[in-house]
Amino acid sequence: MTQFDLHAEFQRAEFSLAMSKPAEAARILERVVAAEPSNRAGLELLARAYFGAAQLGPAEDVLTRLVALAPSDAWARRALARTLDRQSRADDAAVQHRIADALGAA
Repeated sequence: MTQFDLHAEFQRAEFSLAMSKPAEAARILERVVAAEPSNRAGLELLARAYFGAAQLGPAEDVLTRLVALAPSDAWARRALARTLDRQSRADDAAVQHRIADALGAA
């Protein structure tokens, strides 16, 4: 995919997510992230799409990658904590909530 194609697909995924179609957005973004595996915007949107589609395992995987790329990303830490909460993993979530709080996440 060219950069133009990637950008167009990213925008299409944003639109799908805005139209409450997170599973469709995730399918689109999987290709974008495969082409640009360290693109933080792509990873963040993919995590949001997975979370919105209640695909919590994949959401956790993507958020873990995002945290590895940017350990001080408060949003990613909070999103990871919420994903772990929804999987009834309170102890793991608590660690991420504390880090997110320390980083100033809302």
